[in-house]
Amino acid sequence: MHIAVIGLGLIGGSFAKAIKAKTFHTVCGMDRSAAVLNQALAYGAIDEAADGGFSRCDIVLLALYPGDTAAFLERHIADFKPGSLVVDLCGVKRFVCGRAKELFAGSEAVFIGGHPMAGKESSGFVNSTDRLFDGASMILTPFAGTPDEVVEQAGGFFRSVGFGRITITTAEHHDEVVAFTSQLAHILSSAYIQCPAAGQHTGFSAGSFQDLTRVAKLNENMWTELFLHNKDFLAAQLDDLIRMLVRYRDVIAGGEQDALCNMLRDGRILKERLGSN
Repeated sequence: MHIAVIGLGLIGGSFAKAIKAKTFHTVCGMDRSAAVLNQALAYGAIDEAADGGFSRCDIVLLALYPGDTAAFLERHIADFKPGSLVVDLCGVKRFVCGRAKELFAGSEAVFIGGHPMAGKESSGFVNSTDRLFDGASMILTPFAGTPDEVVEQAGGFFRSVGFGRITITTAEHHDEVVAFTSQLAHILSSAYIQCPAAGQHTGFSAGSFQDLTRVAKLNENMWTELFLHNKDFLAAQLDDLIRMLVRYRDVIAGGEQDALCNMLRDGRILKERLGSN
């Protein structure tokens, strides 16, 4: 197959590298940076630069910001090969899938929303790797009525590049859950590292400090867009977290030993029950 990867940053670059390392497909790449495109060609992550027509592309992967993804689809909706599969890889789904549903209503190509649950705190093609998705979960948000065989084709492709789990859900449920599992964690990390005491951590910090601050090293432009496209679900999750933090503050300030111990025990038991996945 011919597969187009649009946007060759961390996610798109990793897809291109994984496809070349683990399959026999031909990869066509596109990036707004000529330097990145040339780097991908020199590395061997892509076979050629996409010409923009996509007439030969059986699968098109869009590794762009949400707004750029919607704009790209609007510009190129008439260019996709009939019967081809177009998958966006954005971290929010309602915004992108809502626009795509309108555009693909009259297209012979098929659109499925997607979100690879994998990443790193460092961005860009230089940090991409063909192992980024190994064992990870790939979330797909097909429209109602999308043929089962197309969804199965998509799942098979993503498994071929390393994903260990395919999760099928709706765009709305995706955004609601990811507000907690991903977005809230990034905000908490960013807020924590901005506390006044953070500057005094040298010589006093170990794994817990590093774990909690790791994702504060984020791409602020991308995450701002993701947060604001999901502001309703994310604000609700922030309210829940703030309520929990206030409860902890109150029992600590009040010296309530039994209440604090019970809260900590409840958290430990819940973590053990939920596991690590």
